[in-house]
Amino acid sequence: MAKDTLKVSGVTYATADEGYFEKRRLKRSAGVWGLWGLAVAAVISGDFSGWNFGIDFAGFGGMLIAFAILIVMYYGLIFSIGEMSSAMPHTGGAYSFSRAAMGPWGGFVTGLAETIEYVATTAVIVYFSAAYADGITSELLGFSMPAWIWWVILYVAFIALNSAGASISFKFAIVVSIISIAIILVFSAMALFSGQFSWDALWDIAPDPGQTEFLPHGVLPILFALPFAMWFFLGIEELPLAAEESHDPVRDIPRAGLIARATLIITGLLVLFLNTGVLGAEATGTAGEPLLDGFRAIVGDGAAAVLALFALIGLLASLQGIMFAYGRNMYSLSRAGYYPKFLSLTGKRQTPWVALVAGAVIGFAALVVLDVLARIDEEGAGAVAGAIVLNIAVWGAVLAYLLQMVAFVILRRKFPNAKRPYVSPWGVTGAVVAAIIAALIFLGFLLNPTFVPAIIAIAVVYVVMLIGFGVWGRHRLILSPEEEYAVSGGLHGDPQAEGYGGAVEEELLATDGVDEPDRA
Repeated sequence: MAKDTLKVSGVTYATADEGYFEKRRLKRSAGVWGLWGLAVAAVISGDFSGWNFGIDFAGFGGMLIAFAILIVMYYGLIFSIGEMSSAMPHTGGAYSFSRAAMGPWGGFVTGLAETIEYVATTAVIVYFSAAYADGITSELLGFSMPAWIWWVILYVAFIALNSAGASISFKFAIVVSIISIAIILVFSAMALFSGQFSWDALWDIAPDPGQTEFLPHGVLPILFALPFAMWFFLGIEELPLAAEESHDPVRDIPRAGLIARATLIITGLLVLFLNTGVLGAEATGTAGEPLLDGFRAIVGDGAAAVLALFALIGLLASLQGIMFAYGRNMYSLSRAGYYPKFLSLTGKRQTPWVALVAGAVIGFAALVVLDVLARIDEEGAGAVAGAIVLNIAVWGAVLAYLLQMVAFVILRRKFPNAKRPYVSPWGVTGAVVAAIIAALIFLGFLLNPTFVPAIIAIAVVYVVMLIGFGVWGRHRLILSPEEEYAVSGGLHGDPQAEGYGGAVEEELLATDGVDEPDRA
């Protein structure tokens, strides 16, 4: 017997197989502090490595301006995301928002951008964590291992952690977030009271002719610094991906986002000023392990290695948090049929272990390719391998941010009667400002030749995936909660209240899609 189908907005939906959603269950395990821990854990590694490359482009003054601009962007972004996630409390996150606002193609483009962001961000964290770990073992234990062995160890360990159950993941996130914050506070106190911090060191980059110490390379490089300043906040937007694992997503996701944002602004400012003031702007801008180098400058190599054991926790915190994000992102797109459906299987512990493994394989392969290129061209790819992967992650994030803010504005007009338990205090204005800043960062990518490898890599991924979706994927979609919300015009889609599939799915199929506004 043929399945019932629904054709709407240029795609085809089919009824899910019996037991389809039962094999793709998530478990509600998080309160507001679990969500706070997840958000902070996802981001906190940005205080340890990666952010500092922006100083090399724009100097300390340019980086400080970039930081201030991003505070504004992330307030507008998180307020807007909080409103949309309260209206759509399911796992899809950015894909879900754009799907409801801009149809299946808009949802797929946005969801793919987040996949790129989170898979690449995880790879960046693995890359830096491996460097930290090998530095520690070399100094304390006298042995070193090839980078790829560290990558395998880290991926396997954290796939196991994230597959063990959502409750364990959230508890781990809280613990490592607190420890990571404590490490930054300890470093800050040591920097201030050791006498190693110097205000003059913030401005030790020699200005170009006609420029100043505050902006040694001029104004334009601020654009180039923005992607690296994002490293202080990138990942906080993953909170909606935990909607189906939160006890009360409508209330707790906006609250957790507000508390996490304040936490990260404070830790980011401490690191930006004090780490740079200890090492000097010139040294900080090219450091592979800036916080570890800061510890070394204060207490020497031997003791710094011991402290680096704790500093490594910050990186591992984000490894867990961002791996959680790509697992749920890939899970939601797979559950709806945009990605192969087997990727959304959850198993006995109700975690998307298949998606976690798939993202790890992709990230590991990307690191291996970069490692091979680095060996071939040590002065080129070898010198900036970590920055290339970081740029891929940030580019994916910027595109996802821009599309989500466009979705926010559209949804305010398109679904005026949808339930919005939380309303952004900045409204449409906040979303527009965040979108403009995201567009500026996107422009910075296009203008800076250093970012070309990242742009080419992402363009290739998009061409392949869009062709695959156009030819094959769009004819095999499933009415997951994200799709139900969009197809019904915002009337269905809360899995906590309505369940998965079943009567809701049958109703939509029977009425040929209700009245989706973007229906073709």
